[in-house]
Amino acid sequence: MPIPFKRRSLALLMLSAALATASAPTPVIAAEKSEHPGTTPGELRYKGAPIPEQEAKQVITPGAPALTEAEFNRATKLYFERCAGCHGVLRKGATGKPLTPDITQKKGVDYLKVFINYGSPAGMPNWGTSGEFTQQDVDLMARFLQHEPPQPPEFGMEQMKATWKVLVPPERRPTRKMNDVNIENLFSITLRDSGEVALIDGDSKEIVSIVKTGYAVHISRLSSSGRYVLTIGRDALINLIDLWMAKPDTVAQIKVGLEARSVETSKYKGYEDKYAIAGSYWPPQYVIMNGDTLEPLKIVSTRGMTVDTQEYHPEPRVAAIVASHENPDFIVNVKETGKILLVDYSDIEALKVTTIPAARFLHDGGWDRTLRYFLTAANKSNKVAVVDSKERKLTALVDVTEIPHPGRGANLVDPEFGPVWVTSALGNENVTFIGTDPVKHPQHAWKAVRVLKGQGGGSLFVKSHPKSRNLWVDTPLNPDTKISQSVAVFDVDKPDQGFDVLPIAEWAGLGDGAKRVVQPEYNKEGTEVWFSVWSGKEDESAIVIVDDKTRKLKHVIKDKRLVTPTGKFNVHNTVHDVY
Repeated sequence: MPIPFKRRSLALLMLSAALATASAPTPVIAAEKSEHPGTTPGELRYKGAPIPEQEAKQVITPGAPALTEAEFNRATKLYFERCAGCHGVLRKGATGKPLTPDITQKKGVDYLKVFINYGSPAGMPNWGTSGEFTQQDVDLMARFLQHEPPQPPEFGMEQMKATWKVLVPPERRPTRKMNDVNIENLFSITLRDSGEVALIDGDSKEIVSIVKTGYAVHISRLSSSGRYVLTIGRDALINLIDLWMAKPDTVAQIKVGLEARSVETSKYKGYEDKYAIAGSYWPPQYVIMNGDTLEPLKIVSTRGMTVDTQEYHPEPRVAAIVASHENPDFIVNVKETGKILLVDYSDIEALKVTTIPAARFLHDGGWDRTLRYFLTAANKSNKVAVVDSKERKLTALVDVTEIPHPGRGANLVDPEFGPVWVTSALGNENVTFIGTDPVKHPQHAWKAVRVLKGQGGGSLFVKSHPKSRNLWVDTPLNPDTKISQSVAVFDVDKPDQGFDVLPIAEWAGLGDGAKRVVQPEYNKEGTEVWFSVWSGKEDESAIVIVDDKTRKLKHVIKDKRLVTPTGKFNVHNTVHDVY
């Protein structure tokens, strides 16, 4: 059980007696309030864990290896930054396996060290051999995971409003674009470990602005007009960035929780950008905000029963959120319970929510090319759920394997099966095509019509474009560096002829580092594909641009400010859901 701060003295006395003959380091006790000596405010804001050491209740777990207080604090931070997204704050599992002490203590330190160090083809990164964890970190995490997780605090309206800032009120913002950047071909690129995004001109390939954001921005989303970029960090900090400014920068921000992944704006006719919504991993909830100021208006918890076993789950995290084009709805994925929520924002004072039972564990997804059907991975159930956003109902649950991870997916026209939506996988090399045309190709609709073999497991993103004849598949989490540092590309017109491998990391011309190649993204015209070559924080990274038609290297962007680039979001493609 957690040991509150007020019981610290008693706990220390009991602990001293119990360990009088032991030579192990002092076990963890409740964390004291601290100003974090030696840590700058900037580091706390942009790099710190969403469960600050002075807030999390630390625990002593019978049977677990001893940890010092300092070790526990460092492990908590590492777990948030690298592990919580897949395994959960409470470690009950989702994309990743459960890591609760009843499991981890049976595995033991040596087993856990091997798994953390080398990873697995099923999508577990090789944190040790990639250089992202030192061997001391690997050992620390193997011991930390045998303890009960620290219990995070809640985060309600009072806490949100305390973080809410309108830096430039709407009435003081530009009335016209004040720069000469082709905004429609601008890229918002996550700089994961520096807590920033780089705004890069897709025409000139020059950095327009580096904007301070939350830690490890998960996605950038665009307003319907394309004027504003909304970013959300894994620490749940949202930035509203105005692209009309002479130098684009943040005009409003808010922290909506302690850990988060998703943000979106309203898109239905008459409601364009009136509201924004963000979903949290912790606490498990979503919040509806004013679209141009981020003022929080309504918070809704997602805790509840699972769709299959009908058991209560304490941590049903909000994963992907998309805005319907057919109704005034936000479509909200609730990961652990397997429920898809259609949140009708036409009257947020009397909010109407339609709950669609799908499958666990819901993650990312995207639209078919008609923008009517939302396809989303229930990854550990090995299914893709299809929602008809016009009729507001579940259309199908499609079987796929193993651990589908589409990002937003890819839309293309298969030579045999017509329009399809594509997902790759974390757990194997499968690249699955799902038919999406119930009108002209009803016999193929909502079925897995084609399964291609890619390079291997550990894929995060697939990408195509209406003007392209290519399908790109990354594999950044594969433990084989030859696979994680390259990308596979298929000919859309001849999908069964296999794939070519392009050595993206080699083309980047970098020195040491993991050099994982992640998330292909097209420019507005569909003529270029941009790849992040993601190395460690202290290593050189790059953006590699490939000519889509010739599949040849076109350009490499290197800059010391490009620290751990990962996700990329082209303004035009994101506004119009082109993928």
